[in-house]
Amino acid sequence: MKVIEVKENQNNKKLDKILFDCFPSLKQNTFFKALRKKDIRINDVRVSENVLVHTGDNIKVFICDELLESSPSFSVVYEDDFILVVDKPAQLEVTDSENSLTSLLQKQYSFIKPCHRIDRNTTGLVLFAKTPEALDILLAKFKQKEIEKHYKATVYGILNKKQERLIAYLFKDHKKSLVYISDAPKKGYQKIITSYQVIAENKKEHTSVLDVNLETGKTHQIRAHLAHIGFPIIGDGKYGDYEINKHFSQKTQLLHSSCLIFRFTSPSGILEYLKGKKIEG
Repeated sequence: MKVIEVKENQNNKKLDKILFDCFPSLKQNTFFKALRKKDIRINDVRVSENVLVHTGDNIKVFICDELLESSPSFSVVYEDDFILVVDKPAQLEVTDSENSLTSLLQKQYSFIKPCHRIDRNTTGLVLFAKTPEALDILLAKFKQKEIEKHYKATVYGILNKKQERLIAYLFKDHKKSLVYISDAPKKGYQKIITSYQVIAENKKEHTSVLDVNLETGKTHQIRAHLAHIGFPIIGDGKYGDYEINKHFSQKTQLLHSSCLIFRFTSPSGILEYLKGKKIEG
């Protein structure tokens, strides 16, 4: 939520004029959608029309920050005729919003589709296909587990086992946008496999950096699985620890999609050249 107090030089101006001046990245369709949904309040009264505002009015805007702020910057890590690998910053969705990473890329490419997703506040590598044929191949390779995804996670705690392959079961609560982990099979739970290797430790801060390899790719898998075994990712607001996050002044999870390895074992068509390739970021 953003709050604006109308100044004297803004008196008797239309609501849209005030908001577009304050938020240059705000799009007209987003503004009118917010009006239809009554997501804008003036003096705590919901409005559904583009009204005039007056000096001293208090405007509350219930539009997500990514649609109000300027487009976030991202860098291209690798590109050829068929694929694109982008280093995504935090606070940017891969899909599902008009200011998502995919939407931004679609302004530059005639065809661009993500082959997988990472969470909004997880940073790092995202693989895109630049042709329909490449997309079909890459989606099949992910399904056949012929593309290896590695993440770097900074967790609170020192692990006794420096390398382990964790097996558990995950349930996704769509209403709460949360997942739950069980060590034993349960109805509605899906099997997950999360492997990790400790690559750094800071005993003074009581933290560890892990290289995590996802053998299954379920929603929030790494975050929830590591928290389940007692080593929450620092900065994770859903599955982490509030006091730990506060201690480290960290508001977003320290989780980074760091490496893609193309371990093709079946025919790869136009993407055969990627076999054995490793992309890091």
